[in-house]
Amino acid sequence: MSGIKILHAADLHLDSPFEALPSGKAAIRRKEQRELLEALAKLAATEHVDLVLLSGDLLDSGTPYYETGEELVRALRSIPAAVFIAPGNHDFYDARSPYARLQMPENVHVFTDSAIRCFALPSLKARVYGAAFTENRSGPLLRGFRAERTEGVVNLLCMHGEVGARESAYNPISEEELAQSGMDYAALGHIHKASGLKQAGKTWYSWPGCPEGRGFDETGEKYVNLVELENGQCRLRQVSIALRRYELLQVDVTGTDPLLAIHSSLPDDTVCDVYRVTLTGETETAPDLQKLYGNLSELFFELQLRDETRLRRSVWDCAGEDTLRGLFLGRLKARFDAAETEEERVKLEQAARWGLAALDNGEEVVRHEDQ
Repeated sequence: MSGIKILHAADLHLDSPFEALPSGKAAIRRKEQRELLEALAKLAATEHVDLVLLSGDLLDSGTPYYETGEELVRALRSIPAAVFIAPGNHDFYDARSPYARLQMPENVHVFTDSAIRCFALPSLKARVYGAAFTENRSGPLLRGFRAERTEGVVNLLCMHGEVGARESAYNPISEEELAQSGMDYAALGHIHKASGLKQAGKTWYSWPGCPEGRGFDETGEKYVNLVELENGQCRLRQVSIALRRYELLQVDVTGTDPLLAIHSSLPDDTVCDVYRVTLTGETETAPDLQKLYGNLSELFFELQLRDETRLRRSVWDCAGEDTLRGLFLGRLKARFDAAETEEERVKLEQAARWGLAALDNGEEVVRHEDQ
């Protein structure tokens, strides 16, 4: 087998709505997503790749913004290599698909049906196989398929699907099917957390995950894959092209000032990132989230604060007083004293804290909801 170098990416989800962000920042994020396309093109040129395999869900829906379609075509045209796209469940191929409407460059091939097709690339001594989702779900596309092997020719697969989930509605793929496929490398998409390099029989495979997070279910560093195949061996290098990250941070504020505790827990540079900071531990009074937000918000692209602290037992001091506060706390304390588990006591203390905050006209600061 001759050597070949591949840029493998998937799940860009261009034009994601970012509904949980304020409208202005959501628009910024959509524009920044389009810049991922230029970053991909520059990486392909810098790394002198032979092929680019894009394994589905480049677009978040079949109705992208006009600017996104234009940028997609422009960026793909600038890639100095052949590009193959296997549409996924979000950007599936049909007569109204953006891939059918856009004038794709000559170096780009889009798979358009659910039958596995093969494109020979004699100059690279390679064959690229692939198939498309033709609706937002798909049965198993690889089942029963086996490509012929030819000495000195690399077999590559570009496909959107889910490995190891037999009942998946999104092209379930088994390791046995990969092992029997006759592929040297399978470039997969759909799962947003990177797999790293895997092997089934003689078939190497991976999915890169999404190249940039879009919510708190996609935290941390994200990547695209650079894959090198030679003499039956495979090397995979993860490369980050992301501008921003989503991060979750828990900060114990027991016995300390919450603002100081948060500052002490943050890494050096967070200004590009979206953070959810959750306060934990025991406090005498509920943290002032509005004040904390005012002091911290400029350190982030976007910040969410959550208070999961527990008040010390002094929360019950007013229980039994002939006031609204005393009556409220008295009822909760009776339940607290009768609670059989620590979990139930924690919930009752939390209810007391929220109730007291409401009585004091306080509120929890949540700048955006979960994605």
